[in-house]
Amino acid sequence: MSSKTTAVPVSKAQPNTASNVKFITFTALFIALTYVFTAFINIRLPIAAAGGLVHLGNVPLFICAIIFGKKSGAIAGGVGMALFDLLSGWTAWAPFTLVIVACMGYTVGAITEKHHGLKWDALAIAAACAIKVTGYYIAEGILYGNWIAPAASIPGNLVQIGAAAVIVLLTVEKLRTAAIKTIL
Repeated sequence: MSSKTTAVPVSKAQPNTASNVKFITFTALFIALTYVFTAFINIRLPIAAAGGLVHLGNVPLFICAIIFGKKSGAIAGGVGMALFDLLSGWTAWAPFTLVIVACMGYTVGAITEKHHGLKWDALAIAAACAIKVTGYYIAEGILYGNWIAPAASIPGNLVQIGAAAVIVLLTVEKLRTAAIKTIL
């Protein structure tokens, strides 16, 4: 895909009914995918204070943000993963997850709305990784009152984003092309 293409237009400055329906539909679909990939494709780690979790929920989050933009990415990621926290018994994490993951989705979408291609997608995911590691370090420090123990969660977060990055970077441009052909 050339570097001059844009995100799939699911919302505009002055949205009409059709674009609102597309925005709601695709955002809801990716909320569900993010929840399912987080809840059912995961490995619990014994090294972090709360057990930790490595999941593939970042895959649909990043795909959504790259293809549909920052607003859909922020909502799909934040709501999808916060919903997982609420339904899995990690309720105390839900507000942190909502903010951290929404920031990740927004950042990925903001970078890739204007710039396309492998290097931009990789840069956007690297920025999301920095947000995730920093955000969850701070969240864990607040929740547990310990600023040393959260360091044990960093390797799991890096593996999680690294695995998602590989999957997304190998597939997202083909998915973007398919989305542009079928949605427009």
